Amino acid sequence: MKDKVRRGGGRNQAKADAVEVKHEDDTSISVKVQGAGVEPFELQVHGFWHVQDAVMAILSKNEVCPRSSISLALAGTTLDPLTELQSLKGLRPGAILRLVEEPYTAHSARHHLGRVLELLRASGPQDALREGRSPSILDTLTHTHTPDPVLTNGKSLKRSSSNTKTEPANQDAAPPEYLLPGAQERPLMALLPHSVQSEVPSYVRDMSLSCWNPPPGHRKLQGDFMYITVVTMEGKRFDITSTPKGFYLNRSTEEVFDPRPAQSSPVCHCFTDLLCHISPGFKQTFTILKNGSQLPLVEKMPTPYHTLSWLGPPCASRTHKNTFSRLCLDEQAVTQAPDWNEELQAARDLPRGSMEERLQRDKVLLQVNSAFVRAVSQGAETVIDGFVEPVSGNPEDPAFLWGGLFMSQGAASAVFGGERGRRAAQRLELKGVQAYSDLEWGLQVLHTLPTAIVDYRGVRLSAQGLAPGLEGSDQDQGTPPASRGLLYGVNAGPQESPHRRRLLELLAQSSKALSLQRNVIIAPSGLHVPLFTSVDAQGLLGADGRFYILDVFRTFPADANYCLEVQAEGATDPGKEEPQSCEEDVEKKQCVTEEVIPQSDLSLVKVFPHSLCRLRPELAQAFVQHKHSQFTQRVKERLEEDGGFEECATASDSRANAAVRAACRDVGSVSDIIFEMRFNPNIFAPGVSFPPNHGALIREQEKLLRETAAFIISNQIPAFMEFCLQTSAAPMDGASLKEALHLKGINLRYLGHVIKAISQSEHKERLRHMTRLAIAEIVVRCTRRVFNSFLQGVDTPSLSAAVSHFLCCLLVPHFSPMSVGEETKKKSRRRGRGAGASESTPWSTLTGPELWNLVCQDAAETYKVSDNLGSGSNYLVEHYGLQKLSLLREFCLKTGVQLRLRDYSLDNQSKPPIGPDDVLNILPVVKHVTMTIVDASKAHRTAQNSIQKGLLDQAHERLKEATYLFGRVCDDLHPEACSCLCLLAKVAYLQGKTAEARSVQLKAVVVSERVLGFDHPYTVQQYAVLAVYLYAGGENTLAQKCLLRARLLALTVHGEDHPYIATLDCCLGLVLPGDQAGQFLKNALTLNSSFFGPIDLHTALNQHLLAQWMCTKGDYRGAMNHEKEASSAFTSLFGDDHPQTRCSTEFLRTITQQAVRVERSLRQAGADCTEQTTECLNPSSETILEQMSLITGVRAITNTDKLKEFKQKLLERMIAEAKEGAAKVTKEPVPSEPEDGAKKTLGQETGCGKEVEDGGSPAVENANENQEDQPVEETSVESSAIDAANDHTQSDEQNPQGEKMEVDVIDGEHGDRVATDAVNGQAEVKEEAELSESQNDVKSSTESGSDEVNGEINGALEITADPANLKKAAWADVLKATIANGTGHKDTAVNGVTESLSVNTIAEE
Repeated sequence: MKDKVRRGGGRNQAKADAVEVKHEDDTSISVKVQGAGVEPFELQVHGFWHVQDAVMAILSKNEVCPRSSISLALAGTTLDPLTELQSLKGLRPGAILRLVEEPYTAHSARHHLGRVLELLRASGPQDALREGRSPSILDTLTHTHTPDPVLTNGKSLKRSSSNTKTEPANQDAAPPEYLLPGAQERPLMALLPHSVQSEVPSYVRDMSLSCWNPPPGHRKLQGDFMYITVVTMEGKRFDITSTPKGFYLNRSTEEVFDPRPAQSSPVCHCFTDLLCHISPGFKQTFTILKNGSQLPLVEKMPTPYHTLSWLGPPCASRTHKNTFSRLCLDEQAVTQAPDWNEELQAARDLPRGSMEERLQRDKVLLQVNSAFVRAVSQGAETVIDGFVEPVSGNPEDPAFLWGGLFMSQGAASAVFGGERGRRAAQRLELKGVQAYSDLEWGLQVLHTLPTAIVDYRGVRLSAQGLAPGLEGSDQDQGTPPASRGLLYGVNAGPQESPHRRRLLELLAQSSKALSLQRNVIIAPSGLHVPLFTSVDAQGLLGADGRFYILDVFRTFPADANYCLEVQAEGATDPGKEEPQSCEEDVEKKQCVTEEVIPQSDLSLVKVFPHSLCRLRPELAQAFVQHKHSQFTQRVKERLEEDGGFEECATASDSRANAAVRAACRDVGSVSDIIFEMRFNPNIFAPGVSFPPNHGALIREQEKLLRETAAFIISNQIPAFMEFCLQTSAAPMDGASLKEALHLKGINLRYLGHVIKAISQSEHKERLRHMTRLAIAEIVVRCTRRVFNSFLQGVDTPSLSAAVSHFLCCLLVPHFSPMSVGEETKKKSRRRGRGAGASESTPWSTLTGPELWNLVCQDAAETYKVSDNLGSGSNYLVEHYGLQKLSLLREFCLKTGVQLRLRDYSLDNQSKPPIGPDDVLNILPVVKHVTMTIVDASKAHRTAQNSIQKGLLDQAHERLKEATYLFGRVCDDLHPEACSCLCLLAKVAYLQGKTAEARSVQLKAVVVSERVLGFDHPYTVQQYAVLAVYLYAGGENTLAQKCLLRARLLALTVHGEDHPYIATLDCCLGLVLPGDQAGQFLKNALTLNSSFFGPIDLHTALNQHLLAQWMCTKGDYRGAMNHEKEASSAFTSLFGDDHPQTRCSTEFLRTITQQAVRVERSLRQAGADCTEQTTECLNPSSETILEQMSLITGVRAITNTDKLKEFKQKLLERMIAEAKEGAAKVTKEPVPSEPEDGAKKTLGQETGCGKEVEDGGSPAVENANENQEDQPVEETSVESSAIDAANDHTQSDEQNPQGEKMEVDVIDGEHGDRVATDAVNGQAEVKEEAELSESQNDVKSSTESGSDEVNGEINGALEITADPANLKKAAWADVLKATIANGTGHKDTAVNGVTESLSVNTIAEE
């Protein structure tokens, strides 16, 4: 009961938040803005905005840019920037806001020039590549600009769905040869086609600070800020003076200083106005810029974080532009170093009571963190390039101060494993900071320093904001540590103060949220110190009055699989006072290990190169959930033994308490009265000693960690393999493989275990793509470590030659350094620079075999897979099918190397495939803390839960809300915002809103390209889904382009031997004409058969599509063979009564009949009629669309019989109750509805608004508001059926809450008997009586009945085709497809926690 009350509060809060968002939307009004020399324009403002928000919105307008230093006036009164617009009395729709020019200060004048520079540095098509950023290719692919979509109705499309269907289909254009199945060519030039946009024009030739700058003293007293020299496109030179009133021309020349204003020179408040006055060329180009077409906001807004592009422009020298750096605006920003810690903590301390306050807080946090990450990237380049002197005298651990950042490499401690341990400590410190940053709001008063790590030119630097100092550090240094701010830690000493008690309270709460066990250790001083964290952590009271926790790199528990030596040391340490128990302890550990880890896997447990192997938090969560399942099962078993569950499960029965206590002991709970799992982070830590009287407790904690580590090998790795066996969207590159493994809690050091598990599996051939990926990831990671050491011996002038030489050694077997040396000398002579790189330099003596030996040694030491790598990269190509291009891409993305965009011949043995000129840059690779957008993420998760229950309308509203919130905070440039947009497009498409789906998916593709990468696997999937929506809108040619683009990216990233290539080939086989379609379909069938086997849904659908294509060619004999295979697979998967099986059987019968008719007609015509044409069966566009939806996963087919069984039981129950108590149901007779009336009632109560048209989604019911945020309950089918049947007999008047009754579309026994003749994939209605029967099977159920159970069993509702549309329905309409792929997350109560990542609290009985 308590759980329901708690969740109800959460739903009410979510409801209030949703109402708040809608209220904010409703308060928007339109006002008119004019003044300051700007053409009047309309502006939409919101009531919750402050005046400064309206000013920022105005300044971002194209009509106003680049003006600054303006204020707003209403009715002649200047408005206070901090005033809310809704509090202004005279502000109403149509009101006039006047722009008022404010005087400049020295700072605001420089800021204005910075805005002008942003305009002059406007990004061109090649600028993203030049700067190493991932570009967006969609606009080039579509050759049209799509404005920012309106998510409500999709009416802002440049081409609406009504006129796109008349697009002339240019389907005669054949795909290029390199995209055909079996092609070996992988051209890189096609990856980044030349943009259709024109290059950014030049505005001025040069602009810099004048040689007469800074102004002399007497001119400062007259208001001169600075002098600027401008060279216009006409070649004229002008000197300009900056003053508080604006800018004007002075009379100075290069030889004479004359600050007097020039004749007829106006004083312009905006710098561009003065440039337009003195330069006709600037005025012309500036006018074109302001009046020309603009890209959507999502394409031109800068991304919060830098997304690397491993390819650069084809000619880097030609794309380099004048950035007007001689104005020295960037240098001044560096000299004024911000206090990053104060900015971050001030943002964290912002109020968060209302949703508007939380959105503002999240936006500020994201802005501060992104600026911090940019500063870290720039600082790393400056430091490692040698422009900053170290502040510490230790050459082994130099530290640097730059731009408000403290940057250091960290000391390489032998205790942690030297250089490898140092890098691991930096990475784990970042993860620990992320863990404490993600705590709930009540614990965010426990602060961490802004932290990031950056890899640049083989060096890893840890960057942090400057700590605020200790409280009282400037006072007496002889005082106790408490007065100096050190309140917590091993070295803090015994102390007592209110601040310490508050800090301990916060640490205790955070340890509960992080599943950390309170433990006691023996300090070096001999004192027993209680800890809530790892032994290294320190708690401080800063000079700013905030609590800080530092050194959290060992926050997560140790991985017992890689701590064997430390385990033995830690096992004997707590038992020193009990020598007689040592042998028993060892035996007990061996028993535990053999019980948890299979005997065959004991050899896999090895020692790692460093001693900082920690478990991932995802693994701890999965393990606790696993233990919770064991706990509930143990309780149930003990209660059954003691007399039955129902008899014992009462509050006053002692047997229930005894069962809970016994189950807690069995599963290792830290408490014997509730289920609660915690991990000791100091177990297996070298040098840590525990009190002797804690020996038994330490042994239990060691046992728990061994079980957790064994859980990876025994459960998580097999679960990962099973996931890869079942899905076509398996990982495609190293980034997606890393993400998939981490979701299962598997560290990348287990890649060797994964390879061995796959090799020992009976499905190793079906998992060959995962073996290939794992091998490639191992090779790239080992090569990166060798590369880091390699770069340390290279001087700066030789970096390009050294990097190209290293890549040639990696990709070309038996590569000799002689060829590259001679080539370098020849190029150097041609350029007139003398001799090239000397052959005697250490880096130039590296050969291919030597490099491969180093890689194999690292792989053997780290992953134990040296025997799998062979003698070179050619071995990987021959034995694993690995592409050298994929290997090159992965290496560049991980090391920051950027290559010139051109086609590389990596198999050329005669000359080096990569030269020094091909290496354009080495970019910093930054790892940073990610900021969560709380309310948007919550709305996104709620929408996923609604999709699991089949509530499309509620999911659509929640997704629109989440998209709005993401846009408010990050302008949708966020990975989760991309996922939200994709899901919104899918739901809109399933509701029949094709135009909105197309509009939203276009935006999702652009966001994915810019945020994740233009060639990221997720971008590949987004292109494929976009093709479905484009085809639905009639844009067939554009759909083909998107599918071919997706195939090109997939071939580059992984190669052709991947299950998702089969998905793309099936779609291409549907949209391409002629024999090319058959070529792609046959290749897809080969891939599906090899990856999934003959009895699988992917293969069966592929067989049907191939049979359908053969029918279009008149080859009915081949079509019958393929359809027989499909029908056999469907029968094995679903049974004879499934609509999918019946549809395939009917289609097979139709093919057979058509073949007989064609054969008979040919015989009757005789042998002389050679020109007899064969009648062909061509699928309709609706059929193709629905089949594409199934293939790409927009729709899904359920393969479970539980839902059908439940519906049958529910139907029988309701019929029985109707017969027994028909007279007791209601006093008023219920009027019977005719067939049309039944359909009308169904359409009204489902809330969908209209029936399905052109393959859209049928109506899906609206849920009660109380069900919005409720997770799917684990309810038995039988009990839910009884409840639903009982509740069904109540009328609306008898519902005490007055809640709206829901209607569930149930495919009953009669509803599944909709007989069809599948001819050309179209369904024809057989009998009107059977349709009446299927309509009468539509049954209603309550919210706690079938709706929840449908979400539990299938993850989505099963959708019934509308009988009224069966005449034009597609083949896939009869398949009863579900609405989604189960993308929602199921909230499970573990340790009593719901809707939270934390898994430790009191469990409800």
